[in-house]
Amino acid sequence: MTPKPKTRIILADDHAMVRRGFGLIVSREPDLEVVGEAQDGLEAIQLVRTLQPDVIVLDVSMPHCNGMEAARQIGEISPRTRILALSMHRDGVYVREMLRAGARGYLVKDADDETFLQAIRAVARGEAYISPAVAETVLTDYRRHVTNPVDLLTAREREVLQRVAEGLTNKEIATLLSLSVYTVEAHRGKIMEKLNLHNTGDIVRFALRNGLIT
Repeated sequence: MTPKPKTRIILADDHAMVRRGFGLIVSREPDLEVVGEAQDGLEAIQLVRTLQPDVIVLDVSMPHCNGMEAARQIGEISPRTRILALSMHRDGVYVREMLRAGARGYLVKDADDETFLQAIRAVARGEAYISPAVAETVLTDYRRHVTNPVDLLTAREREVLQRVAEGLTNKEIATLLSLSVYTVEAHRGKIMEKLNLHNTGDIVRFALRNGLIT
C-alpha cells in the first residue's frame, strides 16, 4: 500500500528560536515535514514560489514584508498553499486582517504543542482554525463591524507605507519596488491624503497601530 504523502510545511518567522522550536514539534510527526524556513516576508514569498508547500506557518509581524502583505502575494502565486497565521497579538484587528489577506487560520504563539499540530492539520485539510485564545476577541470585533482605514489603500500603497514606516528613503523604496522616485512620492502623497496623515511620524504611528510594523 502506497503511504500517504506528508503535509509539506514552510515555517516563516524572523526569530530563529521560534522556527527551531516549531520545527522540532513537526519533526516528531510522521505525517508532517518542514521543507523550508524563512526569516522575513520576502523570503517566505520566494520559498512558496519555489517549493509550493501545502501549508505555510506565517508570522504576522516580520521585516521587509509583513505577514499580511506576504499572505496576499502567496495567495496569488500559490493558491493551493494554505496559510496559518502565527502571532503574539491577540487584538482582533490582526486576526481580521490576516483572514482578509487569505489566511485559513490564526494561532497565538503561546499555544501548546498539541494545539499547534491541530491547527496545522485543520488548515491542511482546508478547514478554518481560530486559536481559542482569540475566539472571543474575534467575535466581539465582528459584532462591532469595525472598518479598518488600511482598506482605503491599494496593495502598492500599503507596501510603500510599510517601507516609509520602516525608515527607508523614497530612493531606497523606489529601488526595492522597482519604481521611480516620482512614483513613490506620488504614492506617499496619496497615502497621507487618504489617511489624513501629515508627516513621517504620523505614518509610523499609523503603521504601528494597524500591525503593519512592530
